[in-house]
Amino acid sequence: MLISLIGLPGVGKSTIGRRLAQRLRMPLHDCDALLEARFGMPIRTVFEVDGEARFRDAEAELLAELTTGPDAVVATGGGIVMRPANRELLRTRTYCVYLHATPEDLRQRLKGDAKRPLLQVADPQQRLLELSMERDPLYRDAACLVVEVRAMPFERLLATIVSGMDTAADRGTVGEAS
Repeated sequence: MLISLIGLPGVGKSTIGRRLAQRLRMPLHDCDALLEARFGMPIRTVFEVDGEARFRDAEAELLAELTTGPDAVVATGGGIVMRPANRELLRTRTYCVYLHATPEDLRQRLKGDAKRPLLQVADPQQRLLELSMERDPLYRDAACLVVEVRAMPFERLLATIVSGMDTAADRGTVGEAS
């Protein structure tokens, strides 16, 4: 089964992805890290040099690749849901988990973080609020499960994801690739 993790920047997709992959004994594909390796530069630099559109094209290509591969945990970039085709892949080929946190909680986590290009603005809190308003419906559209990350301890969060996966697998309701 392919498990994808989606959510706003700083919600913990990579960290939770690592732990979930260890727990399930699956490989982890961290989209941002894979894209940085492909471009040979940090994502922030990709945005500056090639622009966001080029980055989103590469992101969509990578997701299409990963969703035809073997079982794994996929930690996506925060903007992966901006394209309808990506949401369709997430919804139909993965067990998609939306890791949700409030913009206020995320701002606390991201203080001083200079590597997230969309948050390099005068008012990062306002930008997180805007991203949340724009993306929340898109995340929910793609997700099989929504998990409030603030509301639970880490081990319980992992158990919630695994339990939801098991239930979906038992019902045969996980995307076409499962």
